[in-house]
Parts: sequence; C-alpha cells; structure tokens
Amino acid sequence: MSATAVTWWGHSTVWLADSGATLLTDPVLTDRVAHLRRMAGPAPALPGPPDAVLLSHLHADHFHLASLRLVPGAPTLIVPRGAKAFVAKTLGPAYASRCVELAPGEDTAVGAVRVRAVPAAHDGGRGPWSRERALAIGFVIEGAARTWCAGDTGLFDEMGEIGPLDLALIPVGGWGPTLGSHGHLDAADAAEALRRVKSAWAVPIHYGTLWPIGMARVRAQMFEQPGRRFAELAARAAPDARVRVLAQGETLTVGRGA
Repeated sequence: MSATAVTWWGHSTVWLADSGATLLTDPVLTDRVAHLRRMAGPAPALPGPPDAVLLSHLHADHFHLASLRLVPGAPTLIVPRGAKAFVAKTLGPAYASRCVELAPGEDTAVGAVRVRAVPAAHDGGRGPWSRERALAIGFVIEGAARTWCAGDTGLFDEMGEIGPLDLALIPVGGWGPTLGSHGHLDAADAAEALRRVKSAWAVPIHYGTLWPIGMARVRAQMFEQPGRRFAELAARAAPDARVRVLAQGETLTVGRGA
C-alpha cells in the first residue's frame, strides 16, 4: 500500500491525501462559528485547492458557509442527498453546479480514489430553527487506503459493515457541555465504534477545538480529555488497532514509507 496522509485541523476538518487526490472534510477555516470560538490550534493552513470537499451534514459546525467561501479553487462538493438545494439557496448556483449528492451506498470518483457514502446515526437538519433538511452521512475513501470519515454519528447496528479499514477518523467528543450524547460518540462509544469497524489505525477528531464563548473554564475536561481517553479505552476494546492522538495541524501518514 502506498502512503496516505491525513492532517487534522481541529473539530471535523481533515485534509486527506491519497493516490494523488486531495480531500477536505467538513471545513471550519475561521476562528468562530456562531457562539463557538476556536480555543486550541491555529486556523487551518491549507496547502492549496483540494480536489473535493466532503460535507457530512447540514449542521453549521460541519457545513460552515463562511468557510466554504474561503476554500481555494473550485473543488467538487460531495454532499448528502438533499443538500444541493441548500447550497443553491445559500451559496448560489456556481457552488450548486459543483455539488455531487450521495446517499448511503452511492459513490463517486475523485481522481484515482472513490468516495462512498455510508450511514450515520445523526440528525441531518440544519438546526431546530431551520426547515432545511438533508441526510447525515459518513464517507469511506477508497484509494491506497480505506479511510472512514464518520462525520457526526452515534453507534448503529450496521456499523460493522463499514470495515475492515486502514484508517478511521472517529468523533470522540463535542463542542460544549450541553451538546448531549444523542447522535454523537463519546470516548467510550468511539472505542466501541473502532472495535466494530476493525480499523488498523484510528485518529480521534471532533473535540478540543471549538468551545462556547465565555465557557472556557466550564467542564474543561470535556474539552481537553476525550482524545487521550479514547486512546486508553481503544487499547482495551480494539487492541489490534493503533491510535494516534494528533494535535491540530499535525499529520499522520500510513502505508508504505510511513
């Protein structure tokens, strides 16, 4: 297997390079999203225009409109089924023309890799104040490696069908003490998810970056600890997997030459 490189830029924003294709997931490129502020790590420094942007669902901390406007170039936007109309309404027809909608089981090519949508147990709506709805999905990128980008999800019965994998990018926390567990993984559930998908490598994401303004000292352990806690629990739940806890901006390379 040739090398695959993944750089975590915080929250669910990941730059993935595989087989000559570059993919960007759920980009948050600013220091603020609504009431959330970037509390750790630098703002992402993208190496150039990606070939495609993968957007898992409509929630503003994943489908961040201001950040999409900052993405360089004119990459393909791979979005959940039903999201193209939202893109046309909010970003305009030029962005909508670049959208490829996927439902679980569907896939599309990006250069030499294939991007396949997989299920996610999560609310796909924009938010309680909005009527905008689309599916919530995850992605499996199939190139030199098989990489799962989970998006936001809780545990679900068919999760084992996603694997086996070379690399799993697994959400392990949230952005605030009131986020709740419905449709999300905490460190313990993330370790169980890793056991189910049978991945050789895992990187914890979706924690330790965004936090509500004015709440820096409220349950700080929920902000700082999920990545390390996931690694500890995964060592017991999935002892054959290797977990790498990345700092924001750090890169993991797996495969040949890693």
